[in-house]
Amino acid sequence: MKILVLGSGAREHAIILALRAEEAAHDIFAAPGNAGIARDASLVALSATSPAEVTTFAFENSIDLVVIGPEAPLVAGVADSLRERGIPVFGPGKAAAQLEGSKTFAKRVMDAAGVPTGRASRAVTRAEVETAIDEFGAPYVVKADGLAAGKGVIVTNDRAAALDHADTYLPTGAVLVEEFLSGPEVSLFFLSDGDHVLPLSPAQDFKRLLDGDEGPNTGGMGAYSPLPWLDEKFGSEAGFVDLVTRDVAEPVIRQLDAEGTPFIGLLYAGLILTDQGVKVIEFNARFGDPETQVVLPRLLDPLSELLLAAASGHLEDFPRPSFSPQAAITVVLASEGYPQAPLTGRPLDGLDAAASAAGVHIAHAATADSEGSLLATGGRVLSVVATAETFAGARELAYDAVGQITLDGGQFRGDIAARVV
Repeated sequence: MKILVLGSGAREHAIILALRAEEAAHDIFAAPGNAGIARDASLVALSATSPAEVTTFAFENSIDLVVIGPEAPLVAGVADSLRERGIPVFGPGKAAAQLEGSKTFAKRVMDAAGVPTGRASRAVTRAEVETAIDEFGAPYVVKADGLAAGKGVIVTNDRAAALDHADTYLPTGAVLVEEFLSGPEVSLFFLSDGDHVLPLSPAQDFKRLLDGDEGPNTGGMGAYSPLPWLDEKFGSEAGFVDLVTRDVAEPVIRQLDAEGTPFIGLLYAGLILTDQGVKVIEFNARFGDPETQVVLPRLLDPLSELLLAAASGHLEDFPRPSFSPQAAITVVLASEGYPQAPLTGRPLDGLDAAASAAGVHIAHAATADSEGSLLATGGRVLSVVATAETFAGARELAYDAVGQITLDGGQFRGDIAARVV
């Protein structure tokens, strides 16, 4: 197929690498991409958030499938424009993408669908925030209602810090104050064609910047998959997946379809395993980053066939995707100052040596070529991914590889998947 992947992060590189690993020789384009993606796809100079530019390119170049990676093109309506021209696209339309674009919308849909989640209160003034956080009590959870690149959430016992966080986002929109939910968190992806869902394998990511889950929230500093500890709580990974499919994914997809906004694409369920059962923390409308980097390398079925089936409304023709039993972990290398004020433009070195070990590869997130040198151009620079028969083996491979990469001021967590080992 001729496939266009929109986005420029490690998630998109992971998608492209999975497509490249198939027996079929696809013709892959990416917009805007990055230095690493450029080695695995043809970069296209167009705005990924422009419905007109994307649709024109896809139509004029006979693209068979468009895969939308990040959230911004979704809420901009890129998928709607493509569908109007009859071009298969993996990604929900603008209305359904509100499931990620508006926390308030997501809570309403969950309530209507009977999906378990925490209590929440929408606030548009500081006074309303104060009332809500005092009602729910500490720890305080305050979220930007709209998109915030994974950094719009604060969980803190400091009332003043919670209010300061709200003050950051109130000038541009509402915030959501939520009750604090306690327990291990799990990410689970679902492919959806608007009527049917197929689950992928669960993963766990690490949102805090520092070891021991300390420091500020980030877009994600690492992840691992599968989650063997689910066996103890649910009998098996399959038992957990069955429960979430039945109680979360299918009701939400049915509700959106009933409202005339069918969800076609990737439903990301951010879940928490509380003493009262599994509850939804949030939904995203696209593959998660960095979880994609550890889920897709374990996928045994051709990704392109699954994405096209979802885009074309034929998921019922496919069995549940199967996954390798291997352990996969990813460690994110970030720039100095991330997430508040990352220092960019610094040279990167050692990537070829890092990726030379069997079972190791690198997904680029924010890199650029400059006169033959590789530069870090953003906060999260790259994801080092390792797969092995055991988590101990995968961790050793990943951290050996990270140790061979040089980036002045670079930072990474040293405890990714340590607990599961």
